[in-house]
Amino acid sequence: ISFTEALQHFQSAELSSNRGKARAPGRRGILAALLRCFRGPPRLRPQLRGEQELALAMAQCALDDSEWVHMRILQTIYRQLTRSRLGCPRYGAHWEELGFQGRTGSSPLPGETPRIHSDLPWNLPILPQLPQPLPLSFHNAGIVVFQNFPFCIMSVNITRIIIQALQEERLSRECNRRQQVIGVLNDLYAAAFLRLSRRWEQQHGTVADAAFFLKELELSTKKKPRQLLKSLEAYLSR
Repeated sequence: ISFTEALQHFQSAELSSNRGKARAPGRRGILAALLRCFRGPPRLRPQLRGEQELALAMAQCALDDSEWVHMRILQTIYRQLTRSRLGCPRYGAHWEELGFQGRTGSSPLPGETPRIHSDLPWNLPILPQLPQPLPLSFHNAGIVVFQNFPFCIMSVNITRIIIQALQEERLSRECNRRQQVIGVLNDLYAAAFLRLSRRWEQQHGTVADAAFFLKELELSTKKKPRQLLKSLEAYLSR
């Protein structure tokens, strides 16, 4: 399934219950407005609020075995990561090989030391694939095994970081500049993954270091999203 087709599904799906839970928090009142003017990020423009709510509602969607589009997304993730032309069973050890905890394709890896957290009910990245090639290596079967890099759980946690940054209005300046929300989320996801993979390679990361890398990535994503995006632009221009 293409990203465009998946997005169209969520745009037309009944997400009203999720929209209610996923609204971005915001301060109100004159004092809050003054604080925002002097030290806070700008507010998202009103015409972009609907797209923001859609993105947050999508992140609240639980994986549903009975939903055909959800299953197609799972199959696409498997095929993209393994370079396989064939699909795979819904359950099986092949999901563990990609970095999920169990054999369902929906559970994150158990926490190592320190524990890795994932807060999203929809425990799969619903953003487009990363730019290729990233500095990741593949063994003969095509599975990502770059220096014990837990590909799927890191992808889930990057999605969590991006969604939180959106909720906290950390991305409003960039969204306003580009007049879009989901496009910014897509590019920031790719930029964050690029930074993480580079740091992992440079510092010979292991799963035990994952929480440290994620914390560092979360700070840079929320404080300097534009800098991350520029690094992605530089990478793609090469």
